[in-house]
Amino acid sequence: MQETDRRDGGEGTIDGLMSHYRAILALLGENPGREGLLKTPERVAKAMMFLTKGYRTDPKEILRSAMFKEDYNQMVIVKDIDFFSMCEHHMLPFYGKAHVAYIPNGHITGLSKIARVVEVYARRLQVQERLTLQIKQCIQETLNPLGVMVVIEARHMCMQMRGVEQQNSITTTSDFTGAFNQAKTREEFMNLIKRS
Repeated sequence: MQETDRRDGGEGTIDGLMSHYRAILALLGENPGREGLLKTPERVAKAMMFLTKGYRTDPKEILRSAMFKEDYNQMVIVKDIDFFSMCEHHMLPFYGKAHVAYIPNGHITGLSKIARVVEVYARRLQVQERLTLQIKQCIQETLNPLGVMVVIEARHMCMQMRGVEQQNSITTTSDFTGAFNQAKTREEFMNLIKRS
């Protein structure tokens, strides 16, 4: 989905989702009028709007809102950023930690803004590979640093609850630019994010 293709999230969207979830309940063989399910379509509609709120936020603007001139040009790492996302193939959650590093080139950003960028892209229908790439590209294009590296470690409910049903598998993805093309710089980052 393109950055410009955003949903407004207004009442019309919630009402539309609710009617579809009522139909889904009926198709599954449930009675949408049953007491325990009366408010389920509304709850699920609101939950889905929350879980996909990243479509309605510009991650580059988040970085720009706290962008400062600074001469520091060593690695900045924000690690163990918890995230939750939705697999676009099965619409089941995947979750884990993102580790993000960049090497400033005249500008830095507020540390919390890196975590917010992760959240914005995670709150969309995703695949882990694209999530990794989008975080990297956003930071590279907005801050123009000497390099960016992103590593994501995640558990996928679509693998745990269905299909191969592998409860303990973890998927790791990485992507990098600039100075991180050097093996020594990547190795430094990987050593710094290792669990102690």
